[in-house]
This record gives sequence, C-alpha cells and structure tokens, in this order.
Amino acid sequence: MQSPFNQIRGVALTAAVMLAAGTAAYAHHGWSWTADGFFELRGKITAIYIGNPHATLDVDAEGEAWRVEMAPPARTIAAGFTEEVAKVGDEVTAIGNRSLDETEKRMKAVRVIVGGKTYDVYPDRVPPA
Repeated sequence: MQSPFNQIRGVALTAAVMLAAGTAAYAHHGWSWTADGFFELRGKITAIYIGNPHATLDVDAEGEAWRVEMAPPARTIAAGFTEEVAKVGDEVTAIGNRSLDETEKRMKAVRVIVGGKTYDVYPDRVPPA
C-alpha cells in the first residue's frame, strides 16, 4: 500500500501533466495568434495537406507564399474539402483571420472557395452575408 504522501504526490503529478497538456492544446488550437476582422486571400494553390494537426494550403498570392490553415482533418473533410476537390494550380479564395504578426504570411481560414464551390471549415465563424 502506498503512503499518503506518495498518493498525494502521484495525484499532484497527474494533475500537473493534465494541466500542461491542456494548456499546450489550447495554445495550439486557439485563435489568439490571429487578428480581429476578416481577411480575404486570393491566389493559386501550390501545396495541399490534409493531416494533423490542421489541414493546410500553401498559396501563391501575387508572388507571396502564404500558409492557409484550415480545421483539423476530420472537420475539414466533414466540410467537404478533401485532396480530391482541389489541385496544385487551382485558384483559391480563403476567408478568415490573418496572423497578428503582419510580417508572417499566414492565416486561419473559416471558408475556402475552390472552383466555385464553398467549403465552410469553421461554419460557426463564417462572416455574415
């Protein structure tokens, strides 16, 4: 049988690990790195990635390389956006929030439009029409 001290230490260690993991997940999945107000980016897709932790598009917008983060893979696919609906070279419009750091060419998209089809990867955040 464990001593009360070892039991308390074990519970405290478990709680600390859970808190650290939760904080890291929140920091990664949050929107705190994005600016307020919607941003629209238009360009050509140079790469498509549907995987963890988030699906991404690399986009050439007027000669600048942008990273467009979408939702996690399951949510992106549930919105209808798969690797089959777009290809490198396709025109894309991404609507969402750009990075607070304006030197960073990165945004988090809530809506992606390719080939005239709209994919709302964060439908609860889509701007009003």
